[in-house]
Amino acid sequence: MLDTQVNPLLSIEEVARRAGLAHEHLSPYGRHKAKIDHRIGQGARRKGARYILVTAITPTPAGEGKTVTTIGLSMALARLGHRAVCTIRQPSMGPVFGVKGGGAGGGASQVVPMEELNLHLTGDFHAVAAANNLLAAALDTSLLLDNPLGIDAERITWRRVVDMNDRALRQVRIGLGGEQNGVPRETGFDITSASELMSVIGLARSRADMRERLESIVVAEKKGGGFVTAGELGVAGAMAAILKDALDPTLMQTCEGTPALVHGGPFANISFGNSSVLGDAVALRHFDHVVTEAGFGADMGAEKFLDIKCRVSGTSPDVAVLVATVRGLKAHSGRFELKPGTPLPKELLAEDLEALETGCANLRAQIQNVRQFGIPVVVAVNRFPGDTERELALLERLAREAGAEACAVSELFARGGAGGEDLARAVAEVAERGGARYRPLYDLDQSIEDKIRTLATRLYGAASIELAPRAQADIRRYTELGYARLPICVAKTQYSLSHDPKRKGAPTGYVFPIREVRLQAGGGFLVPLAGDILTMPGLGRNPAYRGIDLGPDGHVTGLF
Repeated sequence: MLDTQVNPLLSIEEVARRAGLAHEHLSPYGRHKAKIDHRIGQGARRKGARYILVTAITPTPAGEGKTVTTIGLSMALARLGHRAVCTIRQPSMGPVFGVKGGGAGGGASQVVPMEELNLHLTGDFHAVAAANNLLAAALDTSLLLDNPLGIDAERITWRRVVDMNDRALRQVRIGLGGEQNGVPRETGFDITSASELMSVIGLARSRADMRERLESIVVAEKKGGGFVTAGELGVAGAMAAILKDALDPTLMQTCEGTPALVHGGPFANISFGNSSVLGDAVALRHFDHVVTEAGFGADMGAEKFLDIKCRVSGTSPDVAVLVATVRGLKAHSGRFELKPGTPLPKELLAEDLEALETGCANLRAQIQNVRQFGIPVVVAVNRFPGDTERELALLERLAREAGAEACAVSELFARGGAGGEDLARAVAEVAERGGARYRPLYDLDQSIEDKIRTLATRLYGAASIELAPRAQADIRRYTELGYARLPICVAKTQYSLSHDPKRKGAPTGYVFPIREVRLQAGGGFLVPLAGDILTMPGLGRNPAYRGIDLGPDGHVTGLF
């Protein structure tokens, strides 16, 4: 945590004033955060505004620093005289108390107060959970009380959520204790970030659009065929009322007093995982340079940003910043064993040009993944103290050979905005060239199977796909009922380009398995599940919550 006596925070009103945001559009939540009326983002983006997408190589337990880069790059651009803002996702409390930690950035490139960002913020996640679970309660009540919609209890897909890592809730049996306590059935919980409502908040363009998306959410199948929706249950209006304020982005500040907008949820491995359309719209209407973050590697959050979010928003990035680290790329050589929550192997921290060059297969693949969308790439090398000059020089050469427009070493963690000025200049220069020619990877008119195959073979390196019988049946049903034109939001491991977290680097020639396909009609996409991906994380042997406490002065300690 930053020492706010050494780095005093501005009032949120002063942050807004410096950013040119009118006071009447703010709803303060205490001294250092405020909701911003999402309607001020209506209309075309500001003339000359540059849209900068931050993504990364495939993540490793070594840490790549994507959020640090997103926040710090906006600070560095501000130091160069640009009206800059970052738009980031709100962290889930599950990882905060688990192994991964918070999502406020780190070192000298943070959104502050970081404890407020990581714990509750302005209550958006609670609103999503309440609305999600209201829908679940309405569904089970309708099933119990005469079942007027003909709900098939064995074909209910809607699950309850909680914003915590709790593996014991992955599979549960509810409705026990007698006939007044519901219909007994098997179900489970997801983490709140995986709720379809989080995607609704992230992709809605207005209150009316949110309301329409809520109406269309599919929760079950009927005994006679067809789907049951939230609209048929008569609960969509109440859900919209709960989510009213959650549609507004939250204004905060970086540790250098520049503005940051927080909106949307994480987990691009199991969900949409991007900052919201509305948050970015507000930013693009009021700032010259908007730095936005997509979750995990370029095959995950960036693909969903470009294939889903850009279709909804009607705008696309001018440049993508791909964050890489020497140690992360050496890990992708497959020569080192890394486990979350444990110290890194000493061998990984020693100079090893051969391992670095081998691991750069992942860098090449992710650069090409972004370039397939017509977006130029700048590689940001997040420097760590043990990196050698020879390693940095090799990484830069390989990045340029792979098609990056530029490559710059970043020291944003250690030095804040001053440590990212070279990166900021490179990014601004590439954005100003106007070389972006955005194109989605697939056409919506392609079949569901073809769209999945396109992602698997062109982004993940697979030779083919394998659809389990359930996945085949799901695809047939969604096609028959008119959902075939929806985009695809693959749920798979974030630790590999493939479905298998053990496959490092840039695996090729394998079969990409899909076990089932889920429908998110409100979110507006289909979700193929690959491999053993889970929608409810668990806690490990050494969870972070053991080091978190509240001091007598009211300060939270132990967050990271």
